[in-house]
Amino acid sequence: TVYGPWGRPDMAYFLFTKAIMNGTPIKVFNHGDLYRDFTYIDDIVDGIARIIEERNDIKIPEGKVYNIGNSTPVNLLYFIETLEKIIGKKAVKEYNPMQPGDVYKTCADVSGLEQDFGFRPHTSIEYGMQIFVDWYRSYYKI
Repeated sequence: TVYGPWGRPDMAYFLFTKAIMNGTPIKVFNHGDLYRDFTYIDDIVDGIARIIEERNDIKIPEGKVYNIGNSTPVNLLYFIETLEKIIGKKAVKEYNPMQPGDVYKTCADVSGLEQDFGFRPHTSIEYGMQIFVDWYRSYYKI
């Protein structure tokens, strides 16, 4: 799950931020027992730039695919708590069962990227969401 300023407004981090600030309920699926590998946008950009800049310096098979992700799944309830702390307001949670077709846990395997380019995304959810919320407040003048 890539997140950050100028992100997609239909993503959970965007929807949750708006709802918490407005005091409207957020839907918490599987009663919060879900994990997502949130990756801050700057880490994605840095990873792509590293591959572009260094691809000719190392021998890698043509067409090799790299996964760029934080590889540190975050529990949904911890994610919501982090947002609550940053925003300074408690979320109104509406607990729901697991959605059909949803996955319990996402986690990027960045071993190829780390092995070939010495790069591993590093932005913590606390730091990245603080930047996002600051941007959100500024952009929406809240």
